[in-house]
Amino acid sequence: MRVLLVDDQDLVRAGFRMILSVEPDIEVVGEASDGDEAVKLANETRPDVVLMDVQMPGTDGIAATQQIVAADAGKVVILTTFDRDDYLFESLGAGASGFLLKNTAPEDLVEAIRIVHSGHALLAPEVTRRVIRRFAGAGERVYRPDLLAQLTEREREVLGLIARGLTNTEIAGQLYVGEATVKTHVSRVLLKLGVRDRVQAVVFAYECGLVVPGDDPAAD
Repeated sequence: MRVLLVDDQDLVRAGFRMILSVEPDIEVVGEASDGDEAVKLANETRPDVVLMDVQMPGTDGIAATQQIVAADAGKVVILTTFDRDDYLFESLGAGASGFLLKNTAPEDLVEAIRIVHSGHALLAPEVTRRVIRRFAGAGERVYRPDLLAQLTEREREVLGLIARGLTNTEIAGQLYVGEATVKTHVSRVLLKLGVRDRVQAVVFAYECGLVVPGDDPAAD
């Protein structure tokens, strides 16, 4: 997996590089200190995953994310010190596949890269809760509830567990099936609902009433 590091602090980039250097399946292909440089390097190196800071001089991480995603030059994981809702929702709107805080444990950062590289979105449980709360009160309905009728009973069950923030491994344990089976179910759910990733699946589940106000995605 080819990874591009983007942060305006040299020490932060060095720390990320050190964490990733011991992973045999991860290669750091470049470093950028601002958004403009990030877009340029992403187009040149075509990384699988970009670890993107938000606050940087010049073009910020959110604008850079939008450009990188639009050019299909890599999947972006936002890494920021600031736990702010505006950063979260602007990042998701720009097409980021993940949102993590910089106090994330090193092993969780590595796992996040692997998850996003495999085609899934990644949000910390507390972030998933905020996504649900945000869209619960939005009042708008973006997705068509009738699409739920296309899902099998097991696929609806899997969607509900996704909406509560469970990983594929946790879903497999909950349903007493193999993780490969869960991955198949998740792929079919995303395809049938016409959503890009797990984040949009969470929103869909909430808007269609599969998840109700007060549900805790960190439950179980």
